[in-house]
Amino acid sequence: MDRQHEAPHMKLLTWNIQWGLGCDGQVDLRRIAGEARRICDADVFCFQEVSAGFEDLAGNDGADQFTALAGLFEGYAAISFAAVDMPGPKGRRRFGNMVLSRLPVGQVVRHALPWDAAGVECMPRGALDVVVDAPAGPLRVITTHLEWSSPALRGPQVDALRECHRLAARRAADPPLAGKGPYDTGPGSAQAVLCGDFNMTPGDPLLARLQSPFDAPGVPQFCDAWRLRNPGAAHPPSMCLHHLGGGPARCLDYVFVTAGLGAPLVAITYDASSDASDHQALVTEFA
Repeated sequence: MDRQHEAPHMKLLTWNIQWGLGCDGQVDLRRIAGEARRICDADVFCFQEVSAGFEDLAGNDGADQFTALAGLFEGYAAISFAAVDMPGPKGRRRFGNMVLSRLPVGQVVRHALPWDAAGVECMPRGALDVVVDAPAGPLRVITTHLEWSSPALRGPQVDALRECHRLAARRAADPPLAGKGPYDTGPGSAQAVLCGDFNMTPGDPLLARLQSPFDAPGVPQFCDAWRLRNPGAAHPPSMCLHHLGGGPARCLDYVFVTAGLGAPLVAITYDASSDASDHQALVTEFA
């Protein structure tokens, strides 16, 4: 059936691509793009660990992957947020997340998450918050990658994500006065999909905190999409399924949906086939 005659729906794929480094030790963005599209003909792709200028990453040549990936997804709007942005010997070095959408894109907000060194190896982290014109109306797609090294660092980042969502829901209920130029912000939404690499296994108390109800009225809580569709079933592994050098296979990647999206949520799948990264892609489909 032709896409324009299909029932309205939206498919989203999220994937930590490890700067294109596959389990064979080769960096190949064309492979990443090809695998992503093979796994799902998604309306929205969310990628974490996109790099530019970091020649010291394994297998990497320092190329601008943000620009390269935008070129590999013709017909998609490319939005990026490099939470790491620093000088290097050959120009700026950047590291962060991307959203590629073939749905119309509205307001884009880039949230810097709390960064406290705490005496451990860590880096700045952020969340890329993009309004897309989904079949059911404006929807915020948020992709993020939280700190791996310490729960003490992840905790404030979880709280910051919740606060960003609370404020977005408040703005949707009581929009800012429309004005000229940058004051014309466009419509927002209290409904959101939050996805990415959270660097926590399913039983982590911080995941429960992320999904806890809000005290403020009209702010829908986040719900784990996997648990909504598969109550009682364990999360499939999303890291080290094929790459055996990073510890046991485990789930670190999730999709959370706000409570109002529970009914339209049709399916969520953890891809187990690709070895183009040390993480596995997740596909979420909405009616």
